[in-house]
Amino acid sequence: MNPDEVDAMVPRWEEAGLSPSLIATLELSKRMARLHLMFDQVVKAELAELGLTYAEFDVLAALSRAPACRMKPSELSKSLFLTSGGISNVLQRLAAAGYVEREANAGDARSRWVQLTEEGQRMATAALVASGRAYEEMTGGIPEEVVREAADALREVLSRVGRRRYR
Repeated sequence: MNPDEVDAMVPRWEEAGLSPSLIATLELSKRMARLHLMFDQVVKAELAELGLTYAEFDVLAALSRAPACRMKPSELSKSLFLTSGGISNVLQRLAAAGYVEREANAGDARSRWVQLTEEGQRMATAALVASGRAYEEMTGGIPEEVVREAADALREVLSRVGRRRYR
């Protein structure tokens, strides 16, 4: 196994008297953060070629998974962890591009629906393909079983960490 940038930090943590379990946790955290940044850069570059931000892609993908390709802005905001102001800005850009349209909610005059247009559905598909290409580019050359083992191990860590409550 080849040492990486995180391995270079370990001696300092050991000198500081950190426990082996804390050092392992720090290594996990640092490597996850580095991987996230790397994946993020590659995916955002692919999406930029389509003229999309990551938030716009997220909204298009969420709408494409929804029944009838439509959701309320509040549902989008909640499911994508965006503020109401943030989702509003993204929806304005997507509407201006012709990817979404807003329509009245017959069941509740206070709310509206956001729905993908045909062009929005095409863009959602193109963006999904582009992001998939980015992920494949990142993991190209890594044996599939290594990726699978890492994904399964992270699921276990996330499952246990996710049960805890934090301040």
